[in-house]
Amino acid sequence: MATETMRAWVVPSPGRLEAVTLPVPRPADDELLVRVRTCGVCRTDLHVRDGDLPPHRSRVVPGHEVVGEVVAAGPAASAHAVGDRVGVPWLRHTCGRCRFCARGQENLCPHSRYTGWDADGGYAEYVTVPADYAYELPDGFTDEELAPLLCAGIIGYRALRRADLPEGGRLGVYGFGGSAHLTAQVAIGRGASVHVLTRSREARRLALDLGAASAGDAAARPPEPLDAAILFAPVGDLVPVALEALDAGGTLSIAGIYLSEIPALDYERHLFRERTVRSVTANTREDGREFLAAAARYGVRTTVMPYPFDRADAALDDLAADRVTGAAVLTMPGA
Repeated sequence: MATETMRAWVVPSPGRLEAVTLPVPRPADDELLVRVRTCGVCRTDLHVRDGDLPPHRSRVVPGHEVVGEVVAAGPAASAHAVGDRVGVPWLRHTCGRCRFCARGQENLCPHSRYTGWDADGGYAEYVTVPADYAYELPDGFTDEELAPLLCAGIIGYRALRRADLPEGGRLGVYGFGGSAHLTAQVAIGRGASVHVLTRSREARRLALDLGAASAGDAAARPPEPLDAAILFAPVGDLVPVALEALDAGGTLSIAGIYLSEIPALDYERHLFRERTVRSVTANTREDGREFLAAAARYGVRTTVMPYPFDRADAALDDLAADRVTGAAVLTMPGA
């Protein structure tokens, strides 16, 4: 290594992000050491910083949408070679032995661990990742375009699967940030009519530019009943709004890891006629592989707002204040 220390950002206490110098991590036997080129700024990072998610690691380095270059590998890490461009995602470890892992639901593994929460993440110049959890990345995308795909895109894809949208169906998308604007493109590519409901005027313009059938305020009724809906905004007040917009047999999929309190639901207005509510918990590696292939197949366009690495705190503040259109991405000098 040319240097034994690196620049990084840590969460010293809820609500704060601090720039520090740390030792460059050493990869374990099954891990890769990755030089970070870009790191997406995810709303989950905001929840980690602000304490909405309970701390799992003291002074953790956030960040889990990393595109970087392998610079070293442990002796048991054979899936990738030095010099490869890889993606470092949210899901970092599962046990492979529990009943959930055995039936293909590793996202529910009780022993799961996560980048930027249980282990230091990508708001740093270097990061480690178990080799089996790093993604091969598709061609045709820049590093900045790829970064948001690695969580925002993958989680959105799982939320779309959980929504049970029928072929050619009508999908409502509540909130239109980094995850939603990627998911909507996959749904449109598959022939769905997508109606976007969000309070941001800029996001509504982006939605229409990407091919949405309509774009209105988050509290508005879509122009037609919905076969499915995905709630991306972490706002529990929108759950009854979305449920009321569903047609009979429709499904609401809630995509976030955090959601504010849900108001009381009225059975007749919100749930009767076999309307369904589903949560989304992390993702499987297969979700990631399927989504990255779909992003390449449908030519998904990533709308990014780049921030230099030394402005990570400003990027999170802008995300919190809804000043980000699309997805914020941290860029490393010389990357």
